[in-house]
Amino acid sequence: MTTSSKEFGVFLPIANGGWIVSENTPTLDASYQQNKTAAVIADSYKMDFIMSMAKWRGYGGKTEHWGTSLESITMMAGLAEATSHAKIIATVHTLMMNPGAVAKMMSTLDQISGGRAGLNIVSGSFRDELNQMGAWRDDIDHDERYVYAQEWSDLLHKLWQEDHVDYEGKYFKFEDCVSQPKPQNKPFTVCAGQSERGLRFSVKNTDACFVGGKDDEETLKITRMARKIAEELDTPVKCFCMATLIIEDTEEEAQAKADYYREGKDLGAIEGMMRSYGIDPALKDNAMVIRAQGAFMSREIIGTAESVKKQLIEMIDNTEMDGVMVIFDDYEKGLHKFGKEILPAVRAHYG
Repeated sequence: MTTSSKEFGVFLPIANGGWIVSENTPTLDASYQQNKTAAVIADSYKMDFIMSMAKWRGYGGKTEHWGTSLESITMMAGLAEATSHAKIIATVHTLMMNPGAVAKMMSTLDQISGGRAGLNIVSGSFRDELNQMGAWRDDIDHDERYVYAQEWSDLLHKLWQEDHVDYEGKYFKFEDCVSQPKPQNKPFTVCAGQSERGLRFSVKNTDACFVGGKDDEETLKITRMARKIAEELDTPVKCFCMATLIIEDTEEEAQAKADYYREGKDLGAIEGMMRSYGIDPALKDNAMVIRAQGAFMSREIIGTAESVKKQLIEMIDNTEMDGVMVIFDDYEKGLHKFGKEILPAVRAHYG
């Protein structure tokens, strides 16, 4: 149970390079041991959730960024045994995995974790990632992916609740489908959405929506759009965002480290990432382009522990967030600093 009105989680480095596209960062090798160490530290400070993404192909460049990764559900099952407090949130791509299989996987994770299972639902992906396995659908464009994902989500939730499921939709046909055991707690579900269509799917089908914009003002607009949709649908919603924390003993050290990472940005990998999402790198107002061109893939918060605490609170207040998923350049060092010097004060502030 969270100890404040806000929730705080960690996004694990399940793929090499983490969330800074640079040749100059500490080594994140996508190993189970690195992820386990980070998860155990986060859990020891009673963080609210631990999440990993699903990635099947990287972006190239000198660093081969995200070219090596573990599989999310199986890794999180291992981490469920190594932790005792935080929600354990795995990720699946709806185009990749059948909802009947995922329903049982999540019931298994629910048992391993003692009711702490969570699921991040990804309705889209980039073509090369799924096409290499023949899983890409040329007949399903951006908006149609949400039609597909809605059927997928409907089936998932039915299988968690009903003993026998019959379903015939545009994309799925299930006949007398059974899935036992049921999860003891309905898994905590999340989804990322920025467009009105994406937010509508996220609000309708999940417990929390990850949002983000190029700055606080844009992020707030997206957050308020999500809450307006939730009011329309008469359903609760939580809004979370991501932030990369660079924490050092002095402001100068923190800024120097961030600058060093930016100086080493892997332009080849950044261009590969932009292509993969079909984004023109010349789009100066696009949030992803703005972040990536500076090497950081999410909003960065840089400074001493006291400064980061203040900036974190300011960001939460300015964007009306319910929670933040934090990322680090050095997870072991960063999580200890966050857990000891920042998290208690932020929780007390919102307590």
